[in-house]
Amino acid sequence: MRSPMNQSGRAMLLLLASAALAAASTNSMPPPGAVNYVEGQVALDGQNLSAASVGSALLGTNQILTTSQGRAELLLTPGVFLRVGDNSEVRMVSPDLAATQVELRHGSATLEVTELFKENNLSVLMGAASTRIDKMGLYDFNADQPAISVLDGEATVSEGDRHVNLKKGHLVMLAAGAQFKAQSFKKDAVESDPLYRWSKLRSEYEAQANMETAQTLVVNGGFGWYGPGWYWDPFWNFYAFLPGDGILYSPFGWGFYSPGYVWRAPHRIYYHYPVVGSQRSKPAPGVSVKTSGVSSGFRAGGGISGGVHGGGGGGFGGGSHGGGGGRR
Repeated sequence: MRSPMNQSGRAMLLLLASAALAAASTNSMPPPGAVNYVEGQVALDGQNLSAASVGSALLGTNQILTTSQGRAELLLTPGVFLRVGDNSEVRMVSPDLAATQVELRHGSATLEVTELFKENNLSVLMGAASTRIDKMGLYDFNADQPAISVLDGEATVSEGDRHVNLKKGHLVMLAAGAQFKAQSFKKDAVESDPLYRWSKLRSEYEAQANMETAQTLVVNGGFGWYGPGWYWDPFWNFYAFLPGDGILYSPFGWGFYSPGYVWRAPHRIYYHYPVVGSQRSKPAPGVSVKTSGVSSGFRAGGGISGGVHGGGGGGFGGGSHGGGGGRR
C-alpha cells in the first residue's frame, strides 16, 4: 500500500506537469523544417546546434543541415519525422505544407510518416531521383550507396522519364548501371542499422510525449487545443504530435492519441523510468490518472497496450541519454 506522502508527491508532480504543458501547448505550430532533436555534432548552415537549439532552430528554404558524429530529427508535415544519421547532409527545398520537399545530399535518413493527408505532397530528392510518399509508413534513404527502401507504406520513385512503384519490403537501387526496378530486400538487415534503431527509440519517446500532452489538454478542458499538429512538451523538450481524432499507430507500432480519444474512456496511466546505459531501472509505481480514451495506458516497465510495447523511454525523472530524447 502506497504511503500518503508518496501519493501527494505524485499528485503534485502531475499538477505541475499539467500546468506547464498547458502553458506550452499554446505555442504556434512550427512549419516544416523545425529541428526537434539533436545529438552529437550537428550544424545548420555551418552554425553548431545543441539541445538548446531545439524548438527554435528551423531549416528554411535552401538551408542545409549537416551531421558528423551526430544525429538529428526534423519535423515536416504534422505526423512526419525526418531522422538524419551520422555524416549526412540534408537541404530544405520547399517547406510549404502543401508541397514539402527535402533533399538528402549525403549520408542516410529515415522518414517516419504517421499521418498523411491527400492534400500533402511530400517528397524526398536524392541525386537525380525524386521519391513521392504515397502512404503512411517508414522509408529509408541512403545517398552514399544510392538506394531507397520501403519498410512500410508505398512510394513512387521517379528519375527522368522512368518511374517505379515501391511497396512494403521493396527497394530500388540508384547506382550507375543498376536496374531501375523494385527489388525485395531482407528487413532484418535494415533493422540492425543504428539509424533504424535510433529512429525506433525516438518514435517511442514521441509516443510517450503524445500521451502526456493529450492528457494535459483533457485535464485543462481543452485549453490550448488548436487541432491536429505539433505541441511543445517542456518536459521532453521537443514537440509532440497530436492527431485530430482517434488513434494513429506509427510504423514502429507506437500509439498516437488525440485528446478527444483520450477523453472517452477512463484508464490508468503508469509512467516508468528511462533506460540507463544498458540496464532498465526499476519501474516507478503506477500513477493512477483519470483521463480517458485508450483501453490501457503505460504499464509499469512496459508501454501502451496495442501501441507502445516496452523498450525503454522517458519518465518524469529522466534525463537526456544516447539514442533518444529524455527530459532534461
